[in-house]
Amino acid sequence: MFQVSDRADAMPRVVLEDTNAKSRVELAPARGAICTGFVARGRSWLYLDEATLDDPSQNVRGGVPVLFPSPGKLAGDAWTRAGKRGAMKQHGFARNKPWRELGRNTNGAASVQLELRDDESTRAQFPWPFRSTLGFSLRESTLRIDIAVENPGTEPLPFGFGFHPYFAVPQAEKALARVPTKATRVWDNVQKKELPYAGVDFTSGEVDLHLRDHGGSSARLELPAGTVTLTGSPEFARWVLWSLPGKDFICLEPWTSPGDALNTGQGLLELAPGSRRELWLELQVG
Repeated sequence: MFQVSDRADAMPRVVLEDTNAKSRVELAPARGAICTGFVARGRSWLYLDEATLDDPSQNVRGGVPVLFPSPGKLAGDAWTRAGKRGAMKQHGFARNKPWRELGRNTNGAASVQLELRDDESTRAQFPWPFRSTLGFSLRESTLRIDIAVENPGTEPLPFGFGFHPYFAVPQAEKALARVPTKATRVWDNVQKKELPYAGVDFTSGEVDLHLRDHGGSSARLELPAGTVTLTGSPEFARWVLWSLPGKDFICLEPWTSPGDALNTGQGLLELAPGSRRELWLELQVG
């Protein structure tokens, strides 16, 4: 049985449930459409610092933040593209904007659809008009996110999309965590240089590795408690591993483009006026 309900809290949530599978997802539309919780197979899979969720002056540390229109960091927090210039903070503005609910459904899954449109504050950072929708659907132990970006403007719309899942991993278990990959090269964002890749040790201080050649739009995080598999549309071909010492999380992040793509153009998606681009991502635990 599928249910969609509301949870009253300091930060209100929309709750998706598959009661037969005993799985649950919680979302905070007013806080960047962030997924704040994912319970399946008897375990809570996401880390969340509730204090950062409730404080709008902070970026949320935890859950699954939405990265749009520019995953990663821009050089100098600024961009130049198509004769335009601007400034924008790391990961874009979508994670800090309220998303409007469009509708709910319990036919075949517990689902909700959310929408973000350009406004005066977004155009001050990113002068292109846009409409973006996210459809979150829960069925059994799989959360699916359907993404659509539309260009209602008269000029091509450049953008990137990404997600920043914080998976709950106790510090004591990080030594046993594995991320299988075909990658041979990584950008080490701590050392600020490209290195050969021979595996990752999540206990060796801060880990911030951008896999150069992972080889696909699917990746998995293997943990003592089970495995999280992320599979997306072909655009999600960039993967980032991030973890901090003493913090009980490991991030496995799918991006469509690397950081600074608004400047370099690398992996940047572009929509013609009046067109629409659809992407998707699934998080499955087992």
